[in-house]
Amino acid sequence: MKAVVVEASQEVALADVPEPAAGPGQAVVDVEAIGVGYVDVMALRGQYAPFPGAGSVLGLEAVGRVRTAGPGVPEHLVGKRVLALPDFGAYAERVAVGTGQLLPAPDGADPVDVVALGLNALVAEGALSRTGVSSGERVLIRGASGGIGVLATQIAHALGAEVTVVTSSAERGERLRKLGATEVVDRTQSALPEDAYDVIVDTVAGPQVHEHLELLRPNGRYVLCGGAAGAPGTETFDALLRTFHNSPTLLAFSLNSLTPEDRRRSWDRVVGLLADGKLSAVVDRSFPLTDAATALQRVDRGQSFGKVVLRQG
Repeated sequence: MKAVVVEASQEVALADVPEPAAGPGQAVVDVEAIGVGYVDVMALRGQYAPFPGAGSVLGLEAVGRVRTAGPGVPEHLVGKRVLALPDFGAYAERVAVGTGQLLPAPDGADPVDVVALGLNALVAEGALSRTGVSSGERVLIRGASGGIGVLATQIAHALGAEVTVVTSSAERGERLRKLGATEVVDRTQSALPEDAYDVIVDTVAGPQVHEHLELLRPNGRYVLCGGAAGAPGTETFDALLRTFHNSPTLLAFSLNSLTPEDRRRSWDRVVGLLADGKLSAVVDRSFPLTDAATALQRVDRGQSFGKVVLRQG
């Protein structure tokens, strides 16, 4: 079986690896499409602790059909198309996944579109649920052109919020307006938004967190759900104290904290928005599995708008 393996040089190579076997409570999935995220770039660089390192296979999400079911797994799953969320190993022709890490793919949906929702939609929906966004509230989204950001823009809009997005060009801003954004801030102009917000969804983090934290309205909520720019500085806590009497909430959100039942409920809400026409997959580009290095490079350089996807064939 072919898979994309990380080498000691922090490069990737297509290699022959052993076929996965379905252990108790597991299923083997024939992979059709694979999501490429910034977390994969971090894993490649050795910056993501859960990744085992050199010799291991990248990838936290894939869509495909269940090939075989292990002991304790219902046979009716065989042949079903699923979103698989393994603990890495998705950049491969097949992957073994626990059934608690499988979610049903929407009927008739293209596998590339499903994986373009995938983890990013779960993060976006979960972050907005954690902050309790309601109709009429003002929401700011940092990193709005990325895989999480384009979906958070749509979901916040579907919830009735007024959405301001931070992105890197006028062209991207116009695309985000079509997804539900009402205001666009060009981050390349080094200017902060001028308004105050009930909720800030931050996929970027980095040294500017404290500046954005001070944009919260009284009782505002700030959720970190990514870290493309690295860790926030210690100034973040200074900003919390400066705005103490506004009672700001600063929280972090990771899917790793959710139970399988919580993930399934979140996925059901995502699929419901998709069915209602309030959410759509945003695919930047798709590459064959053999071109994984180019796909990772595109994500690393911030060139993508939406989701970069690998496909078989």
